[in-house]
Amino acid sequence: MKNLILPIRFGLVTSAVLIAYFLVLALFNKHTNPAFSLVNAAITLFGIYEAVKVSKLQFPSEFSYGEGFKIGLITGGIATIVFTLFFLLYATEINADFLPVLLEKMNWGFKSHIGLIVFIVAIMGLSTTLVSSLTVMQLFKKSNNYVENK
Repeated sequence: MKNLILPIRFGLVTSAVLIAYFLVLALFNKHTNPAFSLVNAAITLFGIYEAVKVSKLQFPSEFSYGEGFKIGLITGGIATIVFTLFFLLYATEINADFLPVLLEKMNWGFKSHIGLIVFIVAIMGLSTTLVSSLTVMQLFKKSNNYVENK
């Protein structure tokens, strides 16, 4: 149980940062530009990095590649779920004009429903989580390379 508390805590903090970033963009009316969502990947990557780093520092003897990867997936998964729920709430209840403006800027050429957009946000978050977890674990894995004495 104590091993799950750390990634859940970092996932909640990461989602809070994602939500704060989205709201700051909304203040400047830039939240309808999909290009700014690239920063979401950096925020998620940093949250996963910090969770894995702290876990390795707290439990160095128990830390393995699989354990670190699991921590990354849980951290990013929690952040994705919370941010997706916030996105759904924002697009349907807080700012009803958000979705039509977003779809107009994306220029898909067809009508779309809020369910599809929320599904895309969730899939983007989960794929970012997977790639970020694999990337971070390249930094923290134990190397099997031998050092030759010269």
